[in-house]
Amino acid sequence: MARLPYLGAADLDGADKDIVKSGMNLHRILAHSPDAARCFSGLARHLRFDSSLDARLREMAILQTVYMTKSAYAYSHHLQLSRNVGVTDNDVKAIETETAVGDSGLPDLDRAVLRAAREMTDERELADATFDTLRAHLSTAHVIDLLMVIALYNSAVRLLGTLELDVEPAFQTELDAHPFAKEIT
Repeated sequence: MARLPYLGAADLDGADKDIVKSGMNLHRILAHSPDAARCFSGLARHLRFDSSLDARLREMAILQTVYMTKSAYAYSHHLQLSRNVGVTDNDVKAIETETAVGDSGLPDLDRAVLRAAREMTDERELADATFDTLRAHLSTAHVIDLLMVIALYNSAVRLLGTLELDVEPAFQTELDAHPFAKEIT
């Protein structure tokens, strides 16, 4: 159960009602601080809709990050969102395999994106080899956008966990289909 109450449109002033229009628990809890909610959503919206970074790679990085941190809320949402941009069940299984230090058979760039998410999550920086692989395949702007995505989701999962957001029933089926590994190494 969430540590703060979820707000609805009736709880907010006119100009702030738009924050909760999605009905997502994330927005309903961030609405306690409307300006912060808008700033957080603005960066997330930019990275999702305005960046030219390949959307599948973006979602793979997000899924790896939230899988590593066992963020049920973010994982359930992004499992569903990622299908719209070409992430397959095999890709999700590849994330599990790569996390367990296995060879998923994914292309080099995909593996480097997943490795970058794991390194930034566990080590809070990238190994030179990982950075060099990203630079060999992506533009400088895309590298920055990818690193911003990983950093944003490392921040977001800490907020989600601290606030103990509940997974909405519509997203629980995603967790049932793709549970976290018992131990993530």
